[in-house]
Amino acid sequence: MDPLGAPSQFVDIDSLQGWSNVCEATQVDSHQNPVGKAQVDVRSPFPYREDLNAKIILWKGDIALLNCTAIVNTSNESLTDKNPVSESIFVHAGPDLKDELQKLKGCRTGEAKLTKGFNLAARFIIHTVGPKYKSRYRTAAESSLYSCYRNVLQLAKEQAMCSVGFCVINSLKRCYPLEDATHIALRTVRRFLEIHGESLEKVVFAVSELEEATYQKLMPLYFPRSLEEEIQSLPYLPADIGNAEGEPVVPERQIRITEKPGIPDDASDEEGLEADLSFIGSHAFARMEGDVDKQRRLILQGQLSEAALQKQHQRNYNRWLCQARAEDLSDIASLKALYQTGVDNCGRTVMVVVGRNIPVTLIDMEKALLYFIHVMDHIAVKEYVLVYFHTLTNDYNQLDSNFLKKLYDVVDAKYKRNLKALYFVHPTFRSKVSTWFFTTFTVSGLKDKIHYVESLQQLFTAIPPEQIDLPPFVLEYDARENGPYYSSYPPSPDL
Repeated sequence: MDPLGAPSQFVDIDSLQGWSNVCEATQVDSHQNPVGKAQVDVRSPFPYREDLNAKIILWKGDIALLNCTAIVNTSNESLTDKNPVSESIFVHAGPDLKDELQKLKGCRTGEAKLTKGFNLAARFIIHTVGPKYKSRYRTAAESSLYSCYRNVLQLAKEQAMCSVGFCVINSLKRCYPLEDATHIALRTVRRFLEIHGESLEKVVFAVSELEEATYQKLMPLYFPRSLEEEIQSLPYLPADIGNAEGEPVVPERQIRITEKPGIPDDASDEEGLEADLSFIGSHAFARMEGDVDKQRRLILQGQLSEAALQKQHQRNYNRWLCQARAEDLSDIASLKALYQTGVDNCGRTVMVVVGRNIPVTLIDMEKALLYFIHVMDHIAVKEYVLVYFHTLTNDYNQLDSNFLKKLYDVVDAKYKRNLKALYFVHPTFRSKVSTWFFTTFTVSGLKDKIHYVESLQQLFTAIPPEQIDLPPFVLEYDARENGPYYSSYPPSPDL
């Protein structure tokens, strides 16, 4: 209340619900994957810590109204950007803020600069500039965004601030994918609190209605509220979780720098190279990666060891995965050619591929591969089955064997290990022959998993009808060819 008795527009962070007190049921289904004794040994790189969770608040509202030590303003290099966050801060802070900003003479991308809060409830405003995002410069954008969050936190620590309110630094105007940026924001704050947690009492993530769902989905990965939530969130962590400080790591740019040189002079070059490994630091540019060009040459010559080949394959897959998360794949998603449905009789996730919905000659097949990886990465961490509807496909829907071979070569080993069955529905003689050649001479280990399904009745013996969303044309075709068994089952309205 203000002195005249009117309610204040500002929000005291002590009145907000902490992350620890937000019901887990909104994020994790506690009836799935109960934590057994064996699972407890497998810990997340972001383990459950009640002391850190107590410092975190997720709040939907206008950051300019927060009553805390400092709030964060996201702007451009000249600190004149007109985005919803900046405009609200300028309105509530008053005209003195613009005069103060002129004295700063701009701010470079990734930097953080401090001004007074003026008429705000917050004492200070920390201004930072997020990167402009382009997929080809994704690595640079990640590093810059990390620097934004890290420099804000470092400045708060140096100024002995008790609390900081973060807006979503990546603005829509700068085109940074929200989910990718949220991963960087959460892991950077988490790592900072692990190391310097005593310097901050509260960190608030102030989000809009559009941003809230993404933060709610990803918060449990970095700030699990129980051991059960930690274990359940583990498979959904991205491949790149940064180093000990949350900084993005680029393997190809890791160089040989030792933090504590001291290898005996009489050691041979080869021995010294091996001994260096024990002295390598934890910073992104202080770890031994090896000669990348030499590794690639050995691959071409077929001389690389199995372990090295697996490592190279994993690195290649991670690049595809990162690109898949960065690309706009909405045009591929709109085809509804790949989607998750229920579970089979063994409780395994069922993924559906609709052949007739894949216009092979009209779409970018590389984007189709990226979409497959984007959708399947978290599905393939546990056992799953694929149902491929070949129903009413024609020459324009036939996936090229070279594409299938590339897909099989690119995907992670978990895809092949955890795929337990592929149900090939309504096959033709030609498709059976093509599949036999492909699984015999092109890829190995897939032939035994393929089951040809002539009718939906046969499919329903493995997957209950209520557990699979069927395209209407598949139901109509099957009723026409095999009789009206289950033809009254309602199709999915979205297909």
